[in-house]
Amino acid sequence: MGIIEKIKEIEFEMARTQKNKATEYHLGQLKAKIAKLRTQLLEPPKGASGGGEGFEVSKYGHGRVALIGFPSVGKSTLLTMLTGTHSEAASYEFTTLTCIPGIIHYNDTKIQLLDLPGIIEGASEGKGRGRQVIAVAKSSDLVLMVLDASKIYFKKKKTGGISFNSTLPLTHVDEKLCYQILHEYKIHNAEVLFREDATVDDLIDVIEGNRKYIKCVYVYNKIDVIGIDDVDRLARQPNSIVISCNLKLNLDRLLARMWEEMGLVRIYTKPQGQQPDFTDPCVLSAGRGGCTVEDFCNYLHRSLVKEVKYVLVWGTSARHYPQHCGLSHVLNDEDVVQVVKKKVLELFHSCLFSLFLMNTIIMCYPQLLVR
Repeated sequence: MGIIEKIKEIEFEMARTQKNKATEYHLGQLKAKIAKLRTQLLEPPKGASGGGEGFEVSKYGHGRVALIGFPSVGKSTLLTMLTGTHSEAASYEFTTLTCIPGIIHYNDTKIQLLDLPGIIEGASEGKGRGRQVIAVAKSSDLVLMVLDASKIYFKKKKTGGISFNSTLPLTHVDEKLCYQILHEYKIHNAEVLFREDATVDDLIDVIEGNRKYIKCVYVYNKIDVIGIDDVDRLARQPNSIVISCNLKLNLDRLLARMWEEMGLVRIYTKPQGQQPDFTDPCVLSAGRGGCTVEDFCNYLHRSLVKEVKYVLVWGTSARHYPQHCGLSHVLNDEDVVQVVKKKVLELFHSCLFSLFLMNTIIMCYPQLLVR
């Protein structure tokens, strides 16, 4: 029996099993089995050369957004509208057969937009190039799901059995169910700590260790062909936005929503004794390294952190203008930063003190040198 057939058999068993207190452990084990089988489907076949055909493109710009959706929902048209890049669009399905990149220039930043082939039923099982689509989506900062109108601590151990704890009452998982799911994965020694009222699926995701959660916005296209009541209902859905590529409706709001979800932070540099440079900002984000002064220095050059004496910050993150800040200060969008380096003499004294300290330690503890 193949993997897909095994999944269907387990799904059928879950569908005919009544959900109640007596069957929740059995259902938990079935969910764990399905998760393991689906992970096997996404893995390349054993013995494969590894040179399979893919359509991953090199990362470019300050952020990456992937367009995912069913065939013929307007992804290609949306890419053309937002980036000017031509992507084949037609009224029939499967006009896009590979990954087509485009660049959005917005708020002095460059955002890479990827038009992916339409997903079909069974995409998670590899159908319709589903594996390639999932791989590209995992590398994105944001997913736009185009439609037509945690926290659990888990650590394996070598010995000691299973340690189960929680910081709050659990309503979906108990100790017995947790043990059964871990047993399904042949894990007999581990520490498990629940910091929120997680579900069985959350626990399985943590055990699998290969899940990546990406922000997603549902984009409802073709609102020009439905009634105003339906548009209003869709617009009020969580994490959703309505547009019309045909009439170019609400595209500006879509760009603003993308910017908001990606959390990009523009930082402008100010050389000492000069005006700030507002032409080419340094773009940071919490998902790509962080937004502290230290992250900003590393963005400019890896060795800059060692030379920083202090920084001056103008902007919404500063209490007064300018504010003397350390490396741990968190920067906000459109802050202006001036880095003040240590003078050469100060660096020399710092190195000299380090050598003196090292020499003192060796003289006091010569056995360390022997070791």
